[in-house]
Amino acid sequence: MFKDKTLLITGGTGSFGNAVLRRFLSSDVGEIRIFSRDEKKQDDMRKHYNNEKLVFHIGDVRDYDSVDRVMQGVDFVFHAAALKQVPSCEFFPMEAIRTNELGANNVMTAAARNGVERVVVLSTDKAVYPINAMGLSKAMMEKLMVANARTYAKQGTTFCATRYGNVMASRGSVIPLFLDQIKSGQDLTITDPAMTRYLMTLDESVELVLFAFHNAQPGDIFVQKSPASTIADLAQAMMEMFKGSGKIKYIGTRHGEKLYETLVSREEMAKAEEFDRYYRVPADNRGLNYDRFFSDGDETVAAHDDYNSHNTERLDIEGVKKTLMKLELIREALK
Repeated sequence: MFKDKTLLITGGTGSFGNAVLRRFLSSDVGEIRIFSRDEKKQDDMRKHYNNEKLVFHIGDVRDYDSVDRVMQGVDFVFHAAALKQVPSCEFFPMEAIRTNELGANNVMTAAARNGVERVVVLSTDKAVYPINAMGLSKAMMEKLMVANARTYAKQGTTFCATRYGNVMASRGSVIPLFLDQIKSGQDLTITDPAMTRYLMTLDESVELVLFAFHNAQPGDIFVQKSPASTIADLAQAMMEMFKGSGKIKYIGTRHGEKLYETLVSREEMAKAEEFDRYYRVPADNRGLNYDRFFSDGDETVAAHDDYNSHNTERLDIEGVKKTLMKLELIREALK
C-alpha cells in the first residue's frame, strides 16, 4: 500500500513520529515528510536517521498556507501534531483550540484540496466524556474529522481517527518521570493510588494506525483493546524492578485529571464493531431529518457498558513488570 508513496507526519518529531520512522524507513515507501515547528528536533532527527527518504518541513498546523504547501504531492497523512499535556491545556485552553481543533481542520482541508488518499488523525481516550480542555479539544477534532469525512467522501479522501490510552514512555508520560525519581533516590509522586490508566506501547500505536489505514471507512474511529493498571501498582512495579530507595508519596490529582479513562463510550459501544484486538466505531451518517425518529428509534444504549480503564483487563504488579519489559527505555535502564 505504501510502495513509492509519499507519507506526511504532522508533529513528526515527537514520540509517535519516531516510532513510525523506525517502522517505515526500511520499507519501500517513497518519501516521508516530517512537518513540525521545532527546527532543533528536526536537525537532530536528520542527523540521527541520515536517510534520503526523509524530508523535513518547518511549519505550524495553525497556519493553513504552510500546511497547504507541505501537502502537495502527498498520498497519506498521519496527523499527530497536538498539544497533549492536560495541565498546560487547562491553563491555556485557547492554545488547545488553535492547535487541536483549528490546526487539525487545516490539515484535513488541505489534504482534501490536494487530493490526499487517506488521513488518520490521532485522538485520545480523554476525548470520551471529556472534563478537561485537552480532551474537549480532541473531542471537537473528532467531530471535525467526521464532518470532513462526510463532506469530502465523494471527492476521494478518506478521513478516520484512532484513539489512544496512555502510550508508555512517550514524551511527558509518567514512566520516564518515575525512572528519573528512582535513579535520583527521590520519592515517587503519584496522584491517586486507585487511578487507572491503559498501558500501550509506541509500536502498538503504530499498529493501530496501520489497522485504521487498511480498514477504515470515512469517519471511522479505531480503538485498541489494552490492559490497564492502577497508578499505585505501576509505581510499585517500577520500585521493585529498580530497587528504589524512596517511598511512594500521594500528592492528589492534578488539574483536569480523571479517576479512570474511557476509550469507547456507552453510546458508541451500541454500534461498535469488535475485532480480536480492536474496536471500530462507525460514523453516525444519519441526515438532519429526524422526523422518522418520532416513530422509529435506533440502537439501545442501555444494554451496553462503556469500555474504560476500570473494566478492561487489569494487570497486577507482576503483569505490569512484564509489560514494562516491552519498553527499550526500561530494558536499557536495567542493564
